[in-house]
Amino acid sequence: MKLAKTQSERISLRIFTAYLLLFSIGFSAVRMNAQSAPVDLDPDVSAVDSKASDANNGFRVEKLQVAGGSELITIFCRPGNPAADGLGPVADIPLVSILRDTLGDEVPENDRLRYVWMLTYTEATLTQRISSFVPFLYTRTTNKKKIGTDPPPPIIDLSASNKTMWAKVFWIIFRKLVFDDIGVGVKASTLQYRQNAADYRRSAVAAAMTVLSLYQEIEGEKVLSETELKDIQARLSLTDKTFGWHMQSENLGRFFDKDLTQIRDYRGHNWELLRQFSEAQGLFFDPIEMPDGSARHAVLWASASDIKANKGKKFERRFLNIDSPWEDESLANWSGYSQIRWYDANDREVEPDTPNAHPRTLIPLALYGLDHPKVPVILVDFRDNGNPKRRELSRRILNDLTGNVLSLSKFGGVPFFFGRFIYDFATGRRGADLNQASRLQSYSQLKLLMSLEASLDPEFKNDITHKIERTALNPLHNDTDVEARLARTQYANLVAYAKRSDGLAKKISADRREEMSVLKHNGQVRALFSVAHFLSLGFYTHREKGSPENIAQLSVRRQLEFHERFLREVAFSSADPEIDRDPDDVRTSLVFISENGSAAEAKTSRALAKLFAISRDDDIQTLCLTGLYRINSSTAKKELLAIYNNPKTDNRWRDVSAHYLRLALKERQRISDRDARTIANIAAN
Repeated sequence: MKLAKTQSERISLRIFTAYLLLFSIGFSAVRMNAQSAPVDLDPDVSAVDSKASDANNGFRVEKLQVAGGSELITIFCRPGNPAADGLGPVADIPLVSILRDTLGDEVPENDRLRYVWMLTYTEATLTQRISSFVPFLYTRTTNKKKIGTDPPPPIIDLSASNKTMWAKVFWIIFRKLVFDDIGVGVKASTLQYRQNAADYRRSAVAAAMTVLSLYQEIEGEKVLSETELKDIQARLSLTDKTFGWHMQSENLGRFFDKDLTQIRDYRGHNWELLRQFSEAQGLFFDPIEMPDGSARHAVLWASASDIKANKGKKFERRFLNIDSPWEDESLANWSGYSQIRWYDANDREVEPDTPNAHPRTLIPLALYGLDHPKVPVILVDFRDNGNPKRRELSRRILNDLTGNVLSLSKFGGVPFFFGRFIYDFATGRRGADLNQASRLQSYSQLKLLMSLEASLDPEFKNDITHKIERTALNPLHNDTDVEARLARTQYANLVAYAKRSDGLAKKISADRREEMSVLKHNGQVRALFSVAHFLSLGFYTHREKGSPENIAQLSVRRQLEFHERFLREVAFSSADPEIDRDPDDVRTSLVFISENGSAAEAKTSRALAKLFAISRDDDIQTLCLTGLYRINSSTAKKELLAIYNNPKTDNRWRDVSAHYLRLALKERQRISDRDARTIANIAAN
């Protein structure tokens, strides 16, 4: 009995400790739950700095000034079928809001992007939360009907922070402390909710990235710069990567470009694959264009006359993943949606009034997503809605059964590792779109497309939307039409929160004071602050005083980071900065480093040394040497010494380098012992 009691106490203590850790993770998440009164958008707010986009793509942007020196930028879209919402053609949907902290001045170099809201993403209702705890419940239950007055939860804080890493560390600790001792039911329920919540956020991130990519293609003036748009999308893409938070700002643009190139390669591959296989089977391939002209989805159609003529014909379903239309009696007596299109003698689609054109009645068979590795994924089967849902379920059931119930990991045992590898390899090689992790992203894009696309027939759009909702697996999701109403209400709440002195302005002030810790403390100390934040259940967050002196230092620090990033990007990608870059921009950044760059990083020192080597401009080379002298680090002095010792360096630059090295030694700057002895010999000579 005593042993049992001890065991029970040990389990209880572990559960209590672990739930404290779990609470700290949830409590420390970035949320803004302040209460505010419901508000209607007044004309002054909706008209502030409004930028209208090209009417063809239906986007516009509003910019709202926030007290204390911030801007709330919101991207609106014009619904593809506004009349269906009953709100008229001017009832645009607010989709994505972004907060830009400007420090209240006109210096763009010290601006910093902070929060991103996907306004269709909201806190779940109690019924939705309870449903998401039920293991193996893969269906949507209820919609959220009332929003209340709270501001919406942001999907990401764009500031680079190690809090995400610590959250994952504490989650691992929680699982080790609790899940070894509690029952399978509690464990499966808890992990089921965590998975549903993570998938709901991932779908919001995917939708936000789609909106931003479409807005990026707008011609003309934009409120958000090209660099800012790339940075936001790159940060969103990195949210699920373990060390994504640690990516340096100068790498974000390259990451975005690489990721975009890869997606376009997938899209082109899947486009051609689906087109060839569909046409080989006698079907019609029809890509759906987004407002920016790209096609992320495609529909396959069958001609009613071909269905009758091809009865008994063999059908190869590889990559198409649908049943044969030639043996389907339901298609012979089809009562669902269909279209009449006109074709010439070569079966090319033409206008109805084209001479010798003949009509064809086309019946939709399936809709596919194209932005995915290896094979296109089927998202809608117009004859069997269970087909895509079973494929959607394949990954969730496999992961939930092995991970949530059996606690198996790919790296936990050799048999499971090889079994899972062989299964994934076989399904991939066979062209089966099972276990597609990217399927969630495609459904999010498709739901958004149904809100934006105006060229599709409204009846066809409604049919697709209805089938998407029936395929939904996550109890936390809401219907597409409900999300439009939620977005408008959440935007009104966010505007009300931004206009309150104790609302968003207070939140940004606290964030700035937390950011100021970089001015006073090194990386190790700031890591301890993060640990203390979680161990205190989020009640402790280290912040410096928001004095005018600290604000001024923060402005200089942000400007320094801006110019450091620019110079690193130039050094990495430029072959000749006088030709492929604006020399005036390069000089401006170098001047700032030479005047305020004592705290610049080691990578900046290497960038200046490279710029000195590849430049032929006297001013740029002089500023590079001055910057290396100004940066108070051993790396900068090592690079300056290397320039002096390089036999290819012109004598005048060697004289300047020697002068700066002697000054650095005299001022007791950070120099390695070995380099200090070498510099002392130079000074003696």
